[in-house]
Amino acid sequence: MSEASVSGLPTIIVIDASMALAWVFERHQPIDRDRANRLLAACGEVPWWIPGLWHLEVINALLVAERRSVLPQADSDRFLSRLSSLPILTEAEPTSERRARILALARGHGLSSYDATYLELAQRLGAALASFDRQLNQAAHAIGVELYLQP
Repeated sequence: MSEASVSGLPTIIVIDASMALAWVFERHQPIDRDRANRLLAACGEVPWWIPGLWHLEVINALLVAERRSVLPQADSDRFLSRLSSLPILTEAEPTSERRARILALARGHGLSSYDATYLELAQRLGAALASFDRQLNQAAHAIGVELYLQP
């Protein structure tokens, strides 16, 4: 588990693409919208970490939304610009040791390698994980990784 800071926030937060995308796509549940907005409001109070694949996942989701005529290109561009202005720390390419841990986590918890990458990063940094992915959150709980703003 990560240590709480004086403000009650975790000392580090790993955010996955589902959480970031909630800032551009409306969540169905009001509690989910609230969680995403509370995370955004905490920006800069604690370090946010992401794996490098996060950028590609976000871009892909925006492209899919554009192609389905759900999101205009101009909105995608504005969103990416806003994301670029946030103080988010991007983890370097995983080492061979980290790739082995990612593979083990994916196998052990039935995760994709992408989701296991977030889990490995949060576990290694002692960070809280901010995600809307149920299976990823269950795996995090199973290995003692704190979940940020879970209802």
